[in-house]
Amino acid sequence: MKASKGDWVLIHNIVLCSNERAPQVPDDTKKVPLESWVKGFLQHDAEVGEEVQVRTITGRLEKGKLIDVNPTYKHNYGNFVPELLQIGIKLRKILYGGEANE
Repeated sequence: MKASKGDWVLIHNIVLCSNERAPQVPDDTKKVPLESWVKGFLQHDAEVGEEVQVRTITGRLEKGKLIDVNPTYKHNYGNFVPELLQIGIKLRKILYGGEANE
């Protein structure tokens, strides 16, 4: 995917390799690198996968591998849990006497 100068992009960078981590870091954390994902405005035309430089919204210049153009949030709060719906209904009844007393 091609990205143009000025596009809002996401970059990835390895800040510290696993062997460079601080000695007080927990053992399971020491096994993996310290990584950084930064969003910013691309400073030159590039293809996804290339090393690029971005200017963040706060004005910092950061370098890293171009991951995505116009990145979006992809998280959610998980699947619907029917038990939670029933808990809300029962709790309303216990606290307020049900819907008739609202």
